[in-house]
Amino acid sequence: MKRALWGLGLSLAMSAASAQQVWRCEVDGKVNFSDKPCPQAGKPVAERSLRPNVVDAIKPELVDAAMGRGAASAPAAAPTPGNACPGDGELRGMETRAGSTTLGEPERQFLQDEVRRARQCRAGQGRYRDADWDISREAQAAQTQFSDRVRLAARERAESMHSAADPVEGDRIARRRLAEERAAQRQQRALQQGQNAASVPLR
Repeated sequence: MKRALWGLGLSLAMSAASAQQVWRCEVDGKVNFSDKPCPQAGKPVAERSLRPNVVDAIKPELVDAAMGRGAASAPAAAPTPGNACPGDGELRGMETRAGSTTLGEPERQFLQDEVRRARQCRAGQGRYRDADWDISREAQAAQTQFSDRVRLAARERAESMHSAADPVEGDRIARRRLAEERAAQRQQRALQQGQNAASVPLR
C-alpha cells in the first residue's frame, strides 16, 4: 500500500515537473537553470533531460500524503526567538513558593499567577526579555515582606510588566482588577448601609 502511494506521489511530482519549461542559460561563461527564458544566450532543456533529477523536486507534503502521514505528524513549531522565559529549575522553585501556607491569600494568588505566566511564556505567548523576569523575581521576593504597601506595589509593577509583554495576560489582569474594585465597592456599600441602619434611633 505504501509503495503504491509512494508511486502515486512520485508520478504527481513528475507530472508537475514536466509541465514546467526549464531554460539552460549561459551568463559570463557560467551555466544556470531558470523557469524563465534566458536574457542572453540559452535554450530550453528537453523534458527527458529532467527526468533523472525529478525526485529532488518532490515536495514534503506530497511525500507525507504518499506515506499516509497527515499534518499532525509535522514537527512542532520552535519557540519564538528572543522570548526569554524562566527555566525548568526556576519554574519548580516558583511552584514551591506558590504553594506556601505561610503567605496571605493575595500573595499566594500572585505567585500562582506568576507560575501560570511563566508557563504561558514557555508556550510562546507574549514577548518577554530577561529584564522583564527580573521584575517578576523582585516582586516574588517582595511577597514575604512585612509591609502590605511594599507587597502591593511590587505586584502592581510586575503586572504592569506582564501587561506590556503579553496583551492577552494584560487583558486578564485588567478584568480581574475591575472585578476586585467592584467587589470592594459592594462591600463598602454594605458596610455603609449597616452603619446607617445601626444609627437609626429605635422608637
